[in-house]
Amino acid sequence: MRRYNIALYLSAFLLMFGVGMIMAILPQRMIQLSGTASHAGYLASAFALTFVLIQIPMGRLSDKWGFKPFLIAGYLICAASGVFYYFSGNEIPILVGRMLQGVGEVPVWSLGPALLALRHPRHKGRAMGIYNAAMHCGLTAGSFAGIWTADIFLGNRAFALFAFTGGLGGLMIALFVEAPTGNALRPCRKGSEPDLFALIGQPGNLALFAGILLYGAGYGIFVTMIPGYLIGARDCGHPTVSLLFVLFYMGISFSQVVAGPISDSRGRKPVMMFGLGAAALGMALFPRLPISWMLALLTLSALGLGTFCVAALARLNEGVSDKMKGTISGCFFLFWGTGYFSGPLLIGLFGEPDRWQSGFLLLGGLMAASMLACMGLPKQTVKDSWLNA
Repeated sequence: MRRYNIALYLSAFLLMFGVGMIMAILPQRMIQLSGTASHAGYLASAFALTFVLIQIPMGRLSDKWGFKPFLIAGYLICAASGVFYYFSGNEIPILVGRMLQGVGEVPVWSLGPALLALRHPRHKGRAMGIYNAAMHCGLTAGSFAGIWTADIFLGNRAFALFAFTGGLGGLMIALFVEAPTGNALRPCRKGSEPDLFALIGQPGNLALFAGILLYGAGYGIFVTMIPGYLIGARDCGHPTVSLLFVLFYMGISFSQVVAGPISDSRGRKPVMMFGLGAAALGMALFPRLPISWMLALLTLSALGLGTFCVAALARLNEGVSDKMKGTISGCFFLFWGTGYFSGPLLIGLFGEPDRWQSGFLLLGGLMAASMLACMGLPKQTVKDSWLNA
C-alpha cells in the first residue's frame, strides 16, 4: 500500500517539477521562434483545447479498460511533448507539443485521484489531498529550480529534463502501481449507473459544479491576471510577483493536506463551504489593501481554493460507483478547465489592469453565492443504490 501511494505521489511530483521548469521558458521560446509576443497567448489555447475536450472521453475509456494504462500513457505523452519542444525549429512543434501536453496531463490530474479513491474508500480526502499537494509542490520546486539553474539549463535543456521526468513518472507507474481489483473491475448491473448529464443537472449538483467552475476561474486568474494586476496597476516588481506564486502554490498544497482528512471525518459540505467563503473573501477585498495585506488576503484565497478542491473532488468520487470514478473525475476537471480559461477572459473584459478590481469583486461575489448555494446540498450526492452498485 505504501509503495503504491509513494509511486503515485512521486511520479506526479516529478512531472510537475518538469512543468515548473519549462513554464517560464515556453513563452520566451515561442516569441523567439514566431517573432511576435502576441503568439505567446496561443500556448494557453493549445493546452486548453485538448485538456478540456479529452476529459470525459478519457474518463469513460478508463472506466471501461482500467486506469493504469491511461495513466502510463499520460506520462509518456507528456514526455513526447518535451521532445517536440526540444527539437522545435519553428512555432508549429511548440503548439503541437502544448496540445500533446494537454492530452498527457488529463489522466495525471483526473485519474490519479480516482485511483486513490478506489484504493482508500474511507480516507479518500486525505489521499487525494496529498496527491494534489505533491503536484503543486512539484510546480513550486520546479519554478524555483528554473531560477537557480538558469545558467545550467540553457537553450532547450530544460525541455529535455521535462521529457525525462515524464518518462520516469510513467516507468514508476508501470512498475509500482497495481491495477485495481475486485469491485472496481466487476461489471455494473444494467441501469445501476446514472446518466452523466442527468447527474450534473440535479439541482443540488448544479451548485457543486458551479463551485468547481469558479474554483477553476480563481485558479486561472491567480496565475495570469493577478500578476498582471500587481505589475500594471500596483507597480510591483518581479520579487513581489514571484512571492505571489510561491504563496499561491504553498497555500494550495498545505490546505489540501489539511482539509482532506478533515473532510473525511467532518463531512465534505462544511469544508467546501469554508473553502469557498475564504476564497471569496480574499478575492473580493485584496485590491483595496496595501501590498503586505494584499498578499495575506491572496494567501487566504489560495487556502480556500485548495480546501474546496479536495473536498469537492472527494464528494464527487464517493457519489458514484467504482465503475464511474474516472468519468466523474474527468467531469470535475472539465468544469475546472472551463473556468480556468474563461475566468481570465472575464476579467480582461473590464479593460486595463487598473479597472480589474470590479472583476475581482464580481468573482468574489459569485464564490460567496456558490457557498450559500452549497448549503442546500444533500447529505449524499446521489442515491445509495448507485453508491453500492
